[in-house]
Amino acid sequence: MTDTTPQNGSVLIAPPGLKGLVVADTSIGSVRGEEGFYHYRQHDAVEVARHQTFEAAAHLLLDGSLPEAAAESAFRSELASARRIDRALFDAIAPAGHPPPPMAGLRAALSLAIDDTPTIDLDPGQRRSRTVAAIGHVPTLMAGLHRLATGSTPLDPDPGLGHAADFVRMVTGAAPSPRLARAVEIYLLLTMDHGFNASTFTARVVTSTGAGVSSALAAAVGALTGPLHGGAPSRVLDMLDDIGEPSGTEAWTRRRLEAGDKIMGFGHAVYRADDPRSALLKEVAMGLGGDLVERAADIEQRMLAVLRAWKPDAVIVTNVEYYAAVVLHLAGIPQELFTPTFATSRVVGWAAHVLEQAGDNKIMRPKARYVGPEPRRG
Repeated sequence: MTDTTPQNGSVLIAPPGLKGLVVADTSIGSVRGEEGFYHYRQHDAVEVARHQTFEAAAHLLLDGSLPEAAAESAFRSELASARRIDRALFDAIAPAGHPPPPMAGLRAALSLAIDDTPTIDLDPGQRRSRTVAAIGHVPTLMAGLHRLATGSTPLDPDPGLGHAADFVRMVTGAAPSPRLARAVEIYLLLTMDHGFNASTFTARVVTSTGAGVSSALAAAVGALTGPLHGGAPSRVLDMLDDIGEPSGTEAWTRRRLEAGDKIMGFGHAVYRADDPRSALLKEVAMGLGGDLVERAADIEQRMLAVLRAWKPDAVIVTNVEYYAAVVLHLAGIPQELFTPTFATSRVVGWAAHVLEQAGDNKIMRPKARYVGPEPRRG
């Protein structure tokens, strides 16, 4: 990365939220918001989602290439093994069978289960093994905590199933149909990585201190709990339920806009063209069909018309959360697990960025501009 540090002692002022500010170099991928395009390494991410498995895409992000059949099979086995966890871990984070909320439980479990030796004291292979362990643990933990909360026993992973199908099985108690398993897998593929979003940036900042893998990933989980980042899909489903029939969309939307409320599932901080993730998830939803899909599509068009009339100078697009809510619901994923399901995917991107940051590290230490009262000296 080019050094832009002022040589005369002056200070560079970043825009609010660091919007548009380049803070690191990466070979993992990027988002081209003006084009409605993003990629994993050198591959179009939407095409990866259309044609690859979860395991192949995770290999691409972690190891730098789409694997041949033998390498994909080996990585699939590695990841399946990592899905197995010690039942004592559930006892530790859910004493007497009373689990914490899923994301809080995930933070605690990662801290307990994944070795937190500082990354600066590990070689690249040791760092990678810890990130693969975390990627494997997340779906088992999320499903198990959910089952405990609903009075059921956590299920052991099935190494014969793919990562996505096994997650759905461990949540619902039954292996999903190939069609539903693939629908969830496409969602996971689409959301593995997406530029320097808040949780990914958090993981890199923590890693830059030399901290361990579990510390970096637990911090990223904390960032993901914010409704403005990973919490929107469940709120989209609430919105669709609240609107009811599509004919009520316009009045409902205007009331919310007049009240100053944020409309979940629409708008994006980066995209100024269609969100390509939303476009593919809409295809997936339409393929699944049913009343919810038809109603969501009708509401989407009506809501976009209201939003664009309300802010005619703004670019309003449907974002990934809108059809993610529909697809996950149809696959039997309960609403309270929508954000944990996002974490099951995004942990791959976090892991790749942890490895990249640790591999060529410099601690992140920005400055803040003081705007309070003039201090007294002496």
